[in-house]
Amino acid sequence: MAGRREGAGVRTGAKGTGARSGAEGAGARPGVKAPRRPEVRLPELRGSGTAVLEPDGDYDGLEFRDADLAGQDGAGARFMDCRLAGCALDETRLRHARVLDSVLTGVRGVGTDLAEATLRDVELLDARLGGTQLHGAVLERVLVRGGKIDYLNLRRARLRDVVFESCVLVEPDFAGARLERVAFVDCALKSADFGTATLTDVDLRGADPLEITRGLDRLSGTVISSGQLLDLAPLLAGELGIRVED
Repeated sequence: MAGRREGAGVRTGAKGTGARSGAEGAGARPGVKAPRRPEVRLPELRGSGTAVLEPDGDYDGLEFRDADLAGQDGAGARFMDCRLAGCALDETRLRHARVLDSVLTGVRGVGTDLAEATLRDVELLDARLGGTQLHGAVLERVLVRGGKIDYLNLRRARLRDVVFESCVLVEPDFAGARLERVAFVDCALKSADFGTATLTDVDLRGADPLEITRGLDRLSGTVISSGQLLDLAPLLAGELGIRVED
């Protein structure tokens, strides 16, 4: 990546939200491989009872509904075939947790710690989160749809087959992360940091607005629309040392 010029390798295309295209899955468009979305089919779930988390706990086939999990310690826990609906996650400690084949709906909280966690085949729907720590995490086949997430920390995380859809991301931090087959669909991406990130088959055409504060030189491997290219042109020109005078 050394020596790459700003904006190198950026592909442009018609703006739109994407449509399913054969085996590539939802969001497929010409010139970019689409992410594979999760297909979560939950079994009949049992109530979680007291809804108390424990470090290295094992939660299988449970539903946590309107549970107050704020401040609890579930570091290293495993959630398999679970649903968390309307739960409070303020300062909840879930570092190194594994969330598999699960659905999180309407969760809310500030400072949720999911650093170095694994999320695989997960749907995160209508979340209201702030300062969520996912640095060093692994996300595979994850759908983030609806809601708003402020100051999402994904530094050095690995994202593969991830879709951000109809949501608002304010100052997300992708610095040093690896993104492969990631799509932003009808999504607001405000003040995003892609510094030192590695992007492969990342579709930014559905991001409106598309605001990038750092990492324009890492956009090789992405596809943007012609309109987005015009919006980014002043920043690209500045990074390349181009003076624009009439």
